[in-house]
Amino acid sequence: MKIRWLGHAGFILEGSKNVVIDPFITGNPLSPLKPEDVKTDLVVVTHGHGDHMGDAVDIALRNDCPVVCIHELSRFLSKKGVEAVGMNIGGTARLKDVAITMVFALHSADVEEDDAIISTGIACGVIVEMDGVKVYHAGDTDVFSDMAIIGEIHEPDVMLLPIGDWYTMGVKGAVKALELVKPKYAIPMHYNTFPVIKVNPENFRKAVEERDLDTEVIILSPGEHFEL
Repeated sequence: MKIRWLGHAGFILEGSKNVVIDPFITGNPLSPLKPEDVKTDLVVVTHGHGDHMGDAVDIALRNDCPVVCIHELSRFLSKKGVEAVGMNIGGTARLKDVAITMVFALHSADVEEDDAIISTGIACGVIVEMDGVKVYHAGDTDVFSDMAIIGEIHEPDVMLLPIGDWYTMGVKGAVKALELVKPKYAIPMHYNTFPVIKVNPENFRKAVEERDLDTEVIILSPGEHFEL
């Protein structure tokens, strides 16, 4: 599997299938792609905020593929003409030889549209299992103690986790999250997109090394990939 970072919280998992997670491309100053460049079999959205749902509708319609998300958000997206697959915390959806398990995240999640706030369920993280590899995209979240349970049950190979602070946990919280989950690899996300989440990811790597964790930090530039 190749894990390609699109900047912010957007990733493409490339293997026997392509899975796009949180495709915030339009309006993302770090994105190396345009929505029409994305070729995928599935779209996964962790929550309804614009910097995560992003171009999900456009990409799903262009690729004639479903969007997997929490139930309430799926009801909202289905009205946009998208094949939306709704699920909830603790459940696993199996589509196109890909298993997607929804796990808890600690964050808000409503959609803003036409100057209105629309309730679309809660924020989540996801465990994506494909080709024998498990990737834990934590979504927007603070660290929470039940991450230890997520790690124990799912044993992810890779954790994609925010470090940018302000809207999510920062470096200190992210290091604690790795202590709880114990993945083999960690890829930081949700930083440097905007001034308020400006962070040097090398500080994250250094903090992990100082704690002597059995997790290797992989720092990507937008467009780069890590291959397992």
